[in-house]
Amino acid sequence: MYEIVRRHLGKVVAGAAMAVTGTAVAVAISLPGTAGAEDTPAGRAAGSGSAAADGAPGAEGTGGAGGAEGTGGRGAAALAPATVAPPAPEGARGTGTDPLTDDELARARELALGRADSAARQDVDGDRGRPQHLGTELADPEPGRETDRRARVRFYDYARDELVTRTVDLTTGKVETTAARRGVQPSAHPEELRAALELILASPLGKGVKEDYRDATGSELTSADQLWFNGDVYRTYREKNVPEALSRCGEHRCVRLVTKVRNGAWIDTRNLIVDLSAKNVVRVG
Repeated sequence: MYEIVRRHLGKVVAGAAMAVTGTAVAVAISLPGTAGAEDTPAGRAAGSGSAAADGAPGAEGTGGAGGAEGTGGRGAAALAPATVAPPAPEGARGTGTDPLTDDELARARELALGRADSAARQDVDGDRGRPQHLGTELADPEPGRETDRRARVRFYDYARDELVTRTVDLTTGKVETTAARRGVQPSAHPEELRAALELILASPLGKGVKEDYRDATGSELTSADQLWFNGDVYRTYREKNVPEALSRCGEHRCVRLVTKVRNGAWIDTRNLIVDLSAKNVVRVG
């Protein structure tokens, strides 16, 4: 008897499940093509777009012509155009660890060049009395003098092939320290790189550079101003094979350039090394 009742109940439950499933299928088949789509994000977006297009209430605030007038029309016109604020006026003298001002840079260089021995020094162009300026920076503060404005000025003296560093007090105008070192080659200054390029163009080895420029532009290369250039010091300890003519680089000031036509093609000058101390151009590689 128990087994008969159990089987009968199982058939009833199965029949009920089939009836529910059939009803769900019938409902799904009888729904319109767009029914239920509005319940999805895409459907809701499409529905709101249709409402806006039909001029439904509220469309003017968010979309359609009314929305454009509310957000992209009068609102955008009311916004002032973006502008770049001018920099704050720079004082003649900074404070603390502020970067050196333009006035302080000029004063530091003037103070460092004011010594009598500067007359015997020489820059990259061979001008006497003017060692080649390499850079000026704020000197590290000393204990108890944190508020003093001091600058460190670096020059290269081509007459002696030595790096000269002077520390000056911008308040008192005093040159506090002077140090001269040979065999030390800091990064090249743009004036030195330009001098190197001019030496290349004046050298017989510059013929290939001029030919490459003519091929790239159809015109003649007559001035360093026609090229973009950059570079740095040539360091022999990084090279596998150093020609005899460049054996004094390190003691001498030597540089290597990279060049290109302005807004144009690259011109390979990496195999041309310029000894600025000897005013000589050497091919490597």
